[in-house]
Amino acid sequence: MISVCMATYNGERYISEQLRSILSQLPEDAEVIVSDDGSTDATCRLVESFHDPRIRLLHNDSHNFKWNFQNAMLHAKGDFIFLSDQDDVWIENKVERCMLLLQDYDLVVHDSRLCDSDLNVISESFFDFYHSGKGLLKNAINNTYFGACMAFRRDLMQAALPLPRTQEIGHDIWLGLVAEALGKRILFLHEPYLLYRRHDLAHTNLSQSLLKRSKRPLWLKCWSRVVVLWNVMKFKTKSGK
Repeated sequence: MISVCMATYNGERYISEQLRSILSQLPEDAEVIVSDDGSTDATCRLVESFHDPRIRLLHNDSHNFKWNFQNAMLHAKGDFIFLSDQDDVWIENKVERCMLLLQDYDLVVHDSRLCDSDLNVISESFFDFYHSGKGLLKNAINNTYFGACMAFRRDLMQAALPLPRTQEIGHDIWLGLVAEALGKRILFLHEPYLLYRRHDLAHTNLSQSLLKRSKRPLWLKCWSRVVVLWNVMKFKTKSGK
């Protein structure tokens, strides 16, 4: 069974287009778990308007997209998990291709096309833009695990949950680093299966320079990476890896 875990907050502008692109690829026994974090716009009404039995709408109150994603994952019933943002568009055959690869891999991270708010392509490859790839230390310092492009087996999710309480570690980087720490089979697939929409409200700041990716002071960025590595080492010790 497939579970798509989506975190939403005030996403009325793009949510319908995204859900259509997802539902068109899913079998009848799949589920789309939409965890809404207290939207004040029409997001929930638009989700409910689909009247699709595969959609489960949850009402969350964490006021943080990381914990909102955790809430969705905690309710997932599937053996295979896909993460989804509220404002992108899935490219045709994403599910079919990832499901085929998940027979041999535990985690698949596919490429995406970077787009503006109107889905005009800015870059044909997110991987090329961010130098994406495997590596525990590489990703602890400069994360290239992005949730919207990730699909994985249930046992990885179970190993990664609950997420570390620190705000310095996102849900997606933690899933990737847990997979690395456990020696899971990971594939970075150089084929785009997502139109990755960038707009003023997007969480991810796109910059090829690590130092320019956020406006936080340099010391705080360095501290953040220390926190990431500390938590990974604690996890490795606890898991005996």
